[in-house]
Amino acid sequence: MQTANQILHLEFQTLPASTPPLPLRMLDYWVRLYRQYNCDIEQVVIFLKPTTSEAVFVDQFTARNTTHRYRVIRIWEQDPEPLLLSPGLLPLATLARTDSPQSLLQQVAVQVSMIEEEATKQSISVCTQLLAGLVFEPELIRQFLRREDMRESAIYQEILEEGLQEGRQRGIEQGIEQGIEQGIEQGRQSELRLVIRLLTRRLGSINSQLQSRLQELSLAQLENLGEVLLDFASEDDLMSWLNTIES
Repeated sequence: MQTANQILHLEFQTLPASTPPLPLRMLDYWVRLYRQYNCDIEQVVIFLKPTTSEAVFVDQFTARNTTHRYRVIRIWEQDPEPLLLSPGLLPLATLARTDSPQSLLQQVAVQVSMIEEEATKQSISVCTQLLAGLVFEPELIRQFLRREDMRESAIYQEILEEGLQEGRQRGIEQGIEQGIEQGIEQGRQSELRLVIRLLTRRLGSINSQLQSRLQELSLAQLENLGEVLLDFASEDDLMSWLNTIES
């Protein structure tokens, strides 16, 4: 969010763990924003999911000759009343401090239902359900908030499409990998059959033990064997070659 002379940078975190660490990321974000806009930058990290990790109490990056501070809000410590007054903050209200989480969720749902503009109500309902899912069971959420809003919303459809696209991409990648593996194995089997025919012609029948060892060779090893087998005079030569590559 940017005004004429100030940028408000909000960073939402579900988990305290981060790579790179969050304090370093906040410094990096500040440097990038300041370099581009050269104005006052207010940074706020909002932790959404309750945790006892010490990382959620860290509010600065410190290194030699460098200290960078930012504000930290642990949403589960915040009074829900101010959040209930603004429709845009209702999703966060589900995560706020309370002795009765179910009653708070019900109160948020009532506030959402009172939003007059239908598109706004639907969007707020979806965001509320998504954030509430961090701390509430799906069955409880469905008791108070319309599941239809989730299915019909543009936000949900976008998330669903991203999931489907990711699934399709993974399927394509797995298919390519399987195709490559199958192609390599087919090439290895073809090379194996050729090597066995050449060895049979050169040495006569190959005993079953040696054939079993040949079955275990990689494509590259079979190709190497195909280049040297014409120098073999007996099965002993073949056995010596196999012992050499296995040693």
